[in-house]
Amino acid sequence: MIALLLLLSACGGAGSSGNEAEQLALEIRTEYLNMTACTAALELTADYGQRVYQYSMDLNYQREGATTLTVTAPENIAGMTACLEEGETALEYDGLHMETGPLTQDGLSPIDAVPALLTSVREGFLAECVLEELDGVQALHTSSRDPEASPGQGVEIQLWFDAATHALLQGEIAQDGFTVIHCKFSSFSPA
Repeated sequence: MIALLLLLSACGGAGSSGNEAEQLALEIRTEYLNMTACTAALELTADYGQRVYQYSMDLNYQREGATTLTVTAPENIAGMTACLEEGETALEYDGLHMETGPLTQDGLSPIDAVPALLTSVREGFLAECVLEELDGVQALHTSSRDPEASPGQGVEIQLWFDAATHALLQGEIAQDGFTVIHCKFSSFSPA
């Protein structure tokens, strides 16, 4: 519990709203640390600078065992499935293998993005957290990055959670201030 509090030390802002955001961030982190599985539907945009890809996906996340991402759009690759296990990633469609390439210096690809967002919830250094409105919903907005980095430096992960249900609403991954991944969740159900 002390480690969780230390990770939240940079969170919040002035006054009681900062304390409320910090407390909510701690509650959500604890819930996601205890989460063993979840399902979700999401829209993912991968921006390589000169080319942009948009996908709709279904997620079946398992902390222990295989996590699967199934592409539901665009239609020409709908049904393509990525299976992620410890140390292994396989992307399959009718026996074909697809490679989209890394988005960050650390080798992050669109397939790795959602698991990276979930890892950030549980383990990321929370540099900032604030309550704000997102699409008419009261949301907790968190920002995670290397504790030694300034905003816009290195890899930064922004996450938005429904303040009432704690469901993940949206996530972004940026490399040196440029957003390379944007995910918008239409459903998110922890197990």
